[in-house]
Amino acid sequence: MTTTTFVEKLHDGYGQSFSVDEMLFEHRTEHQELLIFRNATFGRVMALDGIVQTTERDEFIYHEMMTHVPLLAHGHVKSVLIIGGGDGGMLREVLRHPGVESVTQVEIDGAVIDMCRRYLPGHSDGAFDDPRAKIVIADGVDYVRDCDQQYDLIISDCTDPVGPGEVLFTSAFYEGCKRCLNAGGVFVAQNGVAFLQLAEVVTTRQRLSPLFADQSFYCAAVPTYAGGLMTFAWASDDPSLRQISVDEVMRRYEASGIRTRYYNPQIHAGCFALPQYILDALSDI
Repeated sequence: MTTTTFVEKLHDGYGQSFSVDEMLFEHRTEHQELLIFRNATFGRVMALDGIVQTTERDEFIYHEMMTHVPLLAHGHVKSVLIIGGGDGGMLREVLRHPGVESVTQVEIDGAVIDMCRRYLPGHSDGAFDDPRAKIVIADGVDYVRDCDQQYDLIISDCTDPVGPGEVLFTSAFYEGCKRCLNAGGVFVAQNGVAFLQLAEVVTTRQRLSPLFADQSFYCAAVPTYAGGLMTFAWASDDPSLRQISVDEVMRRYEASGIRTRYYNPQIHAGCFALPQYILDALSDI
């Protein structure tokens, strides 16, 4: 990084750059290097260890798809566990659903929450102060291994599988999540840009398939995550949850009273359709 440009190099031989119009925060925590800067196109941008995590401009796409798809597919979510998500966007979207009674968020680095509340306040939009929210500063792997609570929905809003986020793509973590899910519950996780990270999609299928009766992926186009469609892992023991009709999703969407900018029932119905190159990569598993 120079004084004027941030260059992300998540992928070998390919990257993207952002002009740094104003550096707002730069700090190395116990776990990672945290940057927050302003960019003319994407607004405020947060990066961890040189990898862009979220921007003000397009965060709503990622957060809406990670929350409303499983919440409305399930239809009766009361309790939610979020692993990661220190910027607060996931918590914000989950708490838009009036039927959700409690949300536990487990974030390994409390400094991320503190800085995002200060520099990215629109992401959480007051969600950290909601009485339904419980914030736990801990390692997500340890939490799902040891906790004695059950959840209807678990969302793994993790970084890419490098550094502190690597353990959130392991079989041990997935086994812990399965242990903490209520019967008929849903587990979802970000799974990278499939075109450039196809091996991660394959590995996730290999690790989740022995644990869940139904394991698949769904997709959304998020501009910040350059290189193609963003994939989200989906796992449940109830295969019918991926087959909810668009009319039923519409009924649940309208009943929830939420308002969205990207997600809608038609997007919901189509997002489980995967490109052929992903289907081909998964066909032998």
